[in-house]
Amino acid sequence: MSTRNSEALDSAVVDKAIHWLVRLRFNQADEQTQRAFEHWLQQRPEHVLAWQRVDALGDDFAGIPAQLARQTLDGSNRGIRRRESLKLLGLLATASAAAWLGRDYTPLPTMLAQQHSATGEQRSFQLNDGSLIQLNSDSAVDSVFDAQKRLIILRRGEIIVTVGADGGSAQTRPFWVQTRDGVIRAQSPRFLARERDDGTLLAVQGGAVTVFPGFSQPVADSGGVLTRTTSLFTSGGVRELRDNGLDVWGWSAGVISARNMRLADFIGELSRYRPGVLRCSDAIAERRVSGTFQLADLDQVLALVAHSLHLSVDYRTRYWVTLTAAS
Repeated sequence: MSTRNSEALDSAVVDKAIHWLVRLRFNQADEQTQRAFEHWLQQRPEHVLAWQRVDALGDDFAGIPAQLARQTLDGSNRGIRRRESLKLLGLLATASAAAWLGRDYTPLPTMLAQQHSATGEQRSFQLNDGSLIQLNSDSAVDSVFDAQKRLIILRRGEIIVTVGADGGSAQTRPFWVQTRDGVIRAQSPRFLARERDDGTLLAVQGGAVTVFPGFSQPVADSGGVLTRTTSLFTSGGVRELRDNGLDVWGWSAGVISARNMRLADFIGELSRYRPGVLRCSDAIAERRVSGTFQLADLDQVLALVAHSLHLSVDYRTRYWVTLTAAS
């Protein structure tokens, strides 16, 4: 075909489009970065076309090195369908992708995880012991079950676990969750674990958990002090987390629920459910948000918050949104 959508693109242009996708979706970009991106986009029609192709791949593209990605994006007909090509690229991605992304983790385990969710998606699945695992936006897990244990490995993001009775086993096996910061053993029938930059957030309903920070000795015995609390643990220990007004369980019902929450904190939470940059200006960061909002329509959430707090919502692109005080 010779249509615009199928024309071949220079590899340098595709590389630059990949570069901009990474900067805008995976890093904290400032206004200077956004202006530079818009300037590049307007320079040549080929830049717009390359960006559209990269953008169309969305989350499938997150862990793929640029050299491999070109083969999918150059628009040439090599007898490989897009879905097959993406699958191949995912399998070929190596630790070099970490350097390309400019992040300090290797994406391969997340890409190949048994269960995962896209940005803005919530998913649930049931294990053969009866346990229910709920995945929040942009999350990934693996499960390892054998005769002695039940183990969930949190590769990325956030999960809610409702522990099953393990009725099919000769004896009830202990239930563990492994995170970047340590290991959780569940006595609670329902708990939440979320990977954050400053540690692993842990919330418990109707029971207790035992935490082994950094795979060391337990912080709480089976009687448990981590009951119906929200805590944060790192490899160095556990501390109770200050309530910032967010209902940490809300996403499992498809909502974000806030009570007298700082606008900056609320926008930070909302940004987890959409790609790109979503922020508010420093001048309005301390304004307060209360209410329950549907995660299915984030533009409506922003409109409702803007209306109630007399704000303006500036969509520079769909990947760059800023809230400011209304003039």
